[in-house]
Amino acid sequence: MKFYSRKNTLDYPVSVSPMGEIAGHPVGPGMFDVNGAMALQCGVNFTVHTHFGTSCELLLFHRGEEEPYAVLPFPDAYKIGDVYSMIVFGLNIEDFEYAYRIDGPHSPKNGMLYNKKSILLDPYARAVAGYRSWGKKKVGFYHGRVVRDIFNWGEMPQSTRELSDLVIYELHVKGFTYHPSSGVKNRGTFAGLMEKIPYLKELGINAVELMPVFEFDETMNAREVDGEVLLDYWGYNSVSFFAPKGSYAASEEYNQEGTELKQLIKALHDHGIEVILDVVFNHTAEGNEHGSTFCFKGFDNKVYYMLTPEGNYYNFSGCGNTLNCNHPIVRQMILECLRYWTVSYRVDGFRFDLASILGRNEDGSPMNNPPLLESLAYDPVLSRVKLIAEAWDAGGMYQVGSFPANRRWAEWNGRYRDAVRSFLKGDYWEARGAAWSIGGSGDLYGGYYSDYDGSYAGYNSCVNFLTCHDGFTMYDLYSYNEKHNQNNGWGNTDGADDNRSWNCGAEGETKDPEVLNLRWRMIRNACAVLMCSRGTPMFFAGDEFGNTQYGNNNSYCQDNEISWLNWENLETHRDLFAFFRFMIAYRFRHPVIRRELPGAVCGMDPIRVYDVRAEKVELLKETWTFSLCFAGYDRERGEDDLVCISINTYWEDVTIMLPRFHNQVAWYLSVNTYGDNEGRYTYPEGSGVRIDHEFIMRPRSVAVFTGRSTKTSSSQI
Repeated sequence: MKFYSRKNTLDYPVSVSPMGEIAGHPVGPGMFDVNGAMALQCGVNFTVHTHFGTSCELLLFHRGEEEPYAVLPFPDAYKIGDVYSMIVFGLNIEDFEYAYRIDGPHSPKNGMLYNKKSILLDPYARAVAGYRSWGKKKVGFYHGRVVRDIFNWGEMPQSTRELSDLVIYELHVKGFTYHPSSGVKNRGTFAGLMEKIPYLKELGINAVELMPVFEFDETMNAREVDGEVLLDYWGYNSVSFFAPKGSYAASEEYNQEGTELKQLIKALHDHGIEVILDVVFNHTAEGNEHGSTFCFKGFDNKVYYMLTPEGNYYNFSGCGNTLNCNHPIVRQMILECLRYWTVSYRVDGFRFDLASILGRNEDGSPMNNPPLLESLAYDPVLSRVKLIAEAWDAGGMYQVGSFPANRRWAEWNGRYRDAVRSFLKGDYWEARGAAWSIGGSGDLYGGYYSDYDGSYAGYNSCVNFLTCHDGFTMYDLYSYNEKHNQNNGWGNTDGADDNRSWNCGAEGETKDPEVLNLRWRMIRNACAVLMCSRGTPMFFAGDEFGNTQYGNNNSYCQDNEISWLNWENLETHRDLFAFFRFMIAYRFRHPVIRRELPGAVCGMDPIRVYDVRAEKVELLKETWTFSLCFAGYDRERGEDDLVCISINTYWEDVTIMLPRFHNQVAWYLSVNTYGDNEGRYTYPEGSGVRIDHEFIMRPRSVAVFTGRSTKTSSSQI
C-alpha cells in the first residue's frame, strides 16, 4: 500500500507506514530528491545534504525555545550519496521549528569547519523563525519553519512584456511607507506597499524592483553612532535565500510565510505592474573567518565559499565572503531557488547584485562561459523571466557591455549613468558617450535581432538609470558636490566619491531661488532624457517628488528619515510628480523610443549634430548641445512615430535647427524643461506649439518635439 502526497502538481510515492522509531518519533526514509522540509499528510519530509560531513542530526524545537525537545540522528539507511532524507510521521508543522547539526572534520586551514555543537539553519528553509519584529535582536540560533503553500493564483498568465517596454521603479519595502506621512495603515510592510498601488498606477510605472526581501538579520552588525542605532537596513546580507523577510509582513504568518508577499505580487499583477526581486547570491551574512557559523559554513564551508589556499575567504563582494557560485552544488541551489520564486511567488524577474561574481571560478578567476549563467539563461522554467545583472563586483571586475549574456541577460548600464550624468551637468567632453547612451548604447549592446526570443536583443539588454538605492537621489544629485555620510560612522570614507553631481551653486539646503529653480530644472532634464532613451529606464522611489537623503550616498545603515520617503514632499512638489507622470506616459505613447521600427514614410533631412537613425555618431568637438531623433512607422497606429529630443547643457541660449520633413508633417513642442511664461513644461499632443525648423533652447534645458501630420491633430499624450 502506498500513500501519495501532493507537492504543487507532482505526486511523490511515500511509504504509508513508519519503518522505525527515533527519539520517540516514528520515522521512515524520505524523498531524497526534494530539498528542504515539506509537509505531507502523514508528517514532514526533511532532506539535506553535506559532501564532507560524516553524520547529521535533525533538531526539533518548540516554538520560540532554544533547547530542542527532540534530537533525531539520521540512520545510515536514510542516506543516499551525500543526501540525508527522513519522514517524521505525525508531526504538526504548527508545533515545531527545526534545525540541524552536522559532524565531520574540523580543519580551518583545509576549509573544514564541522562542529557537532553548531546549530544550523536549513539552506532550503522556506521560512526563518523568530524574526517578526524589525530591529529586535534575536537571542539564539536560526531555526527553520515548515511552510504550507495554499495560495491560489487563479488563472493569472505570465507577463509577456519585453524588458524595453518596462519603466522600472526601484524601492525599499520598509522605507517606502514607514514614514508617518505615507498615510497607510500597515507602515513598512508588504501590505503597506499594497495600499500604495493606486499611487503607482497614477505615476504610470509598470514594474517595481524590490530591494532584498529574502530573510536577513538587520541587527547582525547593529551599532550606535551619535545616539542613533544603525542597522543593516538595506538587507544585502542574506540569511536564507528561500525565505521571505518575516518583519515585512503586517501580520503573523505561522507556517504560511510569504502569503502577504504573494498577495502583494498578485495585486500588482492585477494592476499591470510586474515584480522584479533584487537578489544577493554573491555572499551571505556568515562573513569571513571572524564571522558566525549558522548555515553554509557548517554544512560544507569548502563547497559554498571561495577559499584561499590557506582556508581564508576571498572577498570579491566587499562583505567578508564570496559564494562559490559555479560549484555544481551551489549552482543547483541557486537554480532551484530562482525556480521556487518564479513558480511559488510568480515574480517576473531578478536583478542580481554584484553579478560579476556569478561568473568567477572557484579560485576567483573570471570564466569565459560560466556554467551558472548559462544554466540560468537556458533553464525552461526561467525562460520568460527577466535576468538583470549588476555587471561588476567589489573585486575590480567591470563587465558593462561584456557580461556573459548568452543573449538572455540584461545589464544595469553603468556607462549610461556616468556619461549622461556628466554631460547633463556640463561636461561637454562626455557628449559623444551621452549621445551613444541615449540612443541605446549600440556600441555596447548593438541592436541585433535575437533568434532566442524574436526581439531586438540590444534594447532588451540595457537598463538605463541615473539613480538607484546606491548613490545620490536625483534631488541630491543636483544639491551636493560631495557625499555627506558622516552619520554612517566611518568618517565619511564610505560610499562612492565619483558621483558626477553638481550642487547648482550651493552645497545642500538653500533658500536661494535661482539655485532652487536650476535644481528643479536639472531634475526635469534628467527625467526627460531618461524617458527618451533607448533601453529600459529605471529610477529610485521618491525621485518623482524630490526625495532627499541629505547628501548621504550610502544609506545602507540608516533606518530613519534619511532613508524613509517623506510623502509630504509629494504635495509640495506636485508639479515635479506631474512632469514624471507625463514623461512616462509619453514614452509609452511612442514605441519608436523603445525599439527600432520600420522606416518612416514621411522622410526627413538628417539632424545636423547627431543622427541616430543609421547608428552613427557625428558630434562636433566641445558640444554642449545636441539633438537626437527617433523615426519609424508605427504599424499598430498606422502612422509615423517621430520624436526628437534636444539637450542644451550650455549656460546661455542656443539656437538649434530641427530636421525638415519631405511632406505634410511638422514638429510640435511636447516638452520644454525651462518652462514658458505661464510656467508650463509639458504640452499634450495636439496642443503643443508648432516649430518651423528653428528653435531657441534656453540655458541648461531639454526639449522634446513630436512629429505629426499638419492635416490632423491628436488629443492623446
